[in-house]
Amino acid sequence: MNIPFKMNSLGEGYRALVIGASGALGSAFCELLNQDPRCASVRELGRNSVPCLDLEDADSIARAAAELTEEAPYQLILHAAGLLHRDEIKPEKSYSAIDADALQSVFQVNTFGPALILRHFLPLLDAHGAMAMLSAKVGSIGDNRLGGWYAYRASKAALNMLIKTAAIELARTRPQTRVLSLHPGTVISGLSHPFRGASAARPANVAAHELLSLIDRLAPADSGNFFAYDGERLPW
Repeated sequence: MNIPFKMNSLGEGYRALVIGASGALGSAFCELLNQDPRCASVRELGRNSVPCLDLEDADSIARAAAELTEEAPYQLILHAAGLLHRDEIKPEKSYSAIDADALQSVFQVNTFGPALILRHFLPLLDAHGAMAMLSAKVGSIGDNRLGGWYAYRASKAALNMLIKTAAIELARTRPQTRVLSLHPGTVISGLSHPFRGASAARPANVAAHELLSLIDRLAPADSGNFFAYDGERLPW
């Protein structure tokens, strides 16, 4: 007998918002949340949603938040979008491959866009709610053993600083709010497919279940910290 997925820390009838809902992990989050009998609604946002939210269009982020104000507050906000590679953008194996345009694109999606998500969507988060953003273990400066991947590593390290800083600010006025940086591990997706380690990737629905269960276990005292999907606390 299958036990339905359920989050217990968000209250009965909680509302969820998933940004990057069309990606592998984003869609898996939506599927699980829609199965939760305690979840009243799941709002999905992305480049093709209504309203549209495009991380490379700052105005679209502000407009989407403004359009959802009447639905707020949300008890759970998940940010599941990111950029590792596309078209001519590839992770750099050497500093000699660093390219200004690629840096701009990767930081726009992984850092600048999420910074504006914090600005415009944290006001829509319930005072007892949780916002979780997907970071990456390769963004850990303390854990960097292999080098390479300059733009991606740096953009995720910068994202971690944004999350930490927002959590410190919120702790002063909304001490029950959780703002979390989460490493999903390697997930079967277009992002991970071309790279070493993809053969050991987990299905997106497994990773989404692990991450949602982790959010459910974490307390306000954990806000502003960096966790792997299995609960390991990661170094900055």
